[in-house]
Amino acid sequence: MGRDGAWKGWPITGWRRDHAEAREDVVIVEEPLEIQVVVPGDGTMEVFPVAVTMRTPGDDEELALGFFYTEGLIDDPQPLAHGLSIERPSPNEARVILPPELRIDRQRLTRHFYMTSSCGVCGKAAIEAVFVQGFPSLPEDGPVIPLSLLYDLPRRLREAQTLFRRTGGLHAAAIFDPEGRLRWLREDVGRHNAVDKVIGAALREGCLPLGRAVMLVSGRAGFEIAQKTLRAGIPILAALGAPSSLTLELAQAVGMTVVGFLREGGANVYTAPWRIHVHGAT
Repeated sequence: MGRDGAWKGWPITGWRRDHAEAREDVVIVEEPLEIQVVVPGDGTMEVFPVAVTMRTPGDDEELALGFFYTEGLIDDPQPLAHGLSIERPSPNEARVILPPELRIDRQRLTRHFYMTSSCGVCGKAAIEAVFVQGFPSLPEDGPVIPLSLLYDLPRRLREAQTLFRRTGGLHAAAIFDPEGRLRWLREDVGRHNAVDKVIGAALREGCLPLGRAVMLVSGRAGFEIAQKTLRAGIPILAALGAPSSLTLELAQAVGMTVVGFLREGGANVYTAPWRIHVHGAT
């Protein structure tokens, strides 16, 4: 079993043309994590299950913290400084303990979160829910990053993906500053979990909102990725894969820059292209 139980060895038969070889492969671990919340009452402490997500073990506290913030269950961008804590009743449980002064809408604890593209909610309602939930205003004066730097971000992401190099089976989310310095990177079998983990890491350090940052994800940029990025106040979302139409509708409405199909020497800029400096580009 690897770091934090994130990977394990698995016996396989490997074929190379007509030659078979018995060997061990490294596979990523996928296990459920139940995220819970403890809500203080009048002399009581009530425990509510909030969500179950399939994730790669590791950075579970950051996953729970990021999930609570990006899903709008808490609005405080510095929750740890105000008394929020996280316990681990078991390896597959993360329990968020709220301080008495941190209020939470209990009705939201029973809602179905927008965690899959098959949630059955129409696009208009999904975007309206983001506006009701609220998000930091995106800066109108930047950041502006050079196209050459944008092209180089996938390489910097790959070099930092230690678990992916070992298993080949993980998504990654990374937050860079406008100069291309990597601030946080997290990996997970679920792309939305990786985003929650990396935003949770920034929350732990009291760094939200991140108005001078770039979010880079290793897969596609679906709506859930966009709304989580927006909740963190990040104005540029870049993806190695494609964005969805709903992502672009949300980005257009709020002024977020969305980049898709990013690779060395190529990128599609879908919205707010002014944040990408293209002087001298060919």
